[in-house]
Parts: sequence; C-alpha cells; structure tokens
Amino acid sequence: MTPEDSPRYRVHPSPIGDVLIVTTADGIVTLHPFDGPLHAEIERVALRLRALPIRDETADAVAPGSAPDAGADAGGLFDVAIAQLDEYFDGDRHEFDLPLDWRLVRGFTRAALEAVCDIPYGETASYGEVAISAGIPRAARAVGTACATTPFSVVVPVHRVVRADGSLGEYGGQPEMKRFLIDLEQGPIVPTAPSLAGR
Repeated sequence: MTPEDSPRYRVHPSPIGDVLIVTTADGIVTLHPFDGPLHAEIERVALRLRALPIRDETADAVAPGSAPDAGADAGGLFDVAIAQLDEYFDGDRHEFDLPLDWRLVRGFTRAALEAVCDIPYGETASYGEVAISAGIPRAARAVGTACATTPFSVVVPVHRVVRADGSLGEYGGQPEMKRFLIDLEQGPIVPTAPSLAGR
C-alpha cells in the first residue's frame, strides 16, 4: 500500500468530545468520538484496518457559498463530514449523506446497523425491534453488540436504540452522551452539551 492509498484521518471537536474520522478510497471507514490519547485510538483503528491511517493535511477551504464535494477527494470528504456533523449538532441536519466504507462490519452486525439507519430522526426503537427489521427477531443481544462495536457513531444513529422498557441503556459507557443526542433530536432547542470532565 502506497502512502497515497493509505487511510487518512482527521479529528474534529464536537459537543460529545473529539470525533475521529478515518477515510479510505471507498468512503468513511470509521467516525466516532473517542476517549484517551489519539495515538492509542489510531493504533486500534490501524489494527482493524491492517493499515496505519495518516493524518490528513489537505484541509481544503470551501469557497464561500459553495458546498464541499464528497466525491472530489479525501479532503473534500472530510470537509463534507465535518460540515454535516456541525449541522447535526446545531440542530439543522436530520439525515447524513456520506459514503460509508463498511469493510469493518460483517454479517448480522451490518444488517443490524443498516436497520438502525432506518430509525427516523427524533424517534427510538428497541433492540428487539431492530433485530426484527434486520431479519432475525430473536437477536436483540446481537443488536446490542452491533451498536456497542459500531465504527460509525452519530452518522449511524445507534443512540436511537433503547431497551424494551424505553430506558436508554449504555452508549459506549457514556449514557449522558446518549441522552444528549436523543434530547438534541427530540427537543425544540439544542440541549447543553454533556460534561466531559470525567473523560
């Protein structure tokens, strides 16, 4: 693999912490908030990809009044992803339109995550309901595992998946993030970001 073919990454600040965005030639391969040192997260992603992501230095400026082009190059894709994330956290975007590279997701996990994408903005579904949508009605636990291990947070809205009794459950050990995202989508105003003091 040449440096030109290597996965690339950027880190973008958000109300739920820094978000690591990693792209390949096929799209975004992972996008999620992370805890701890960046180098440890890059190593974790590199092990899964079997390739070391390189920091993207292009950071192309988008001309005033124009939208970045997701298909132009890796820099353009980063710009589009960052713009869409910012719009989402501002309460202005309800759906993401980003090319995803699903290479780190296989089998039922992918089916479950694709079913999660069908949960409308501002609504929730239980793990069991997602399992039914994914074609295996008794696989609620497997849906939980898929949500917990997804490489795509926010853009694949695993925060919309709740327990059968309607309680939130976990969100990568950060239930306050899940509450924030659900409140963001359901409330008439943008909620206060969760405290990241313990992170």
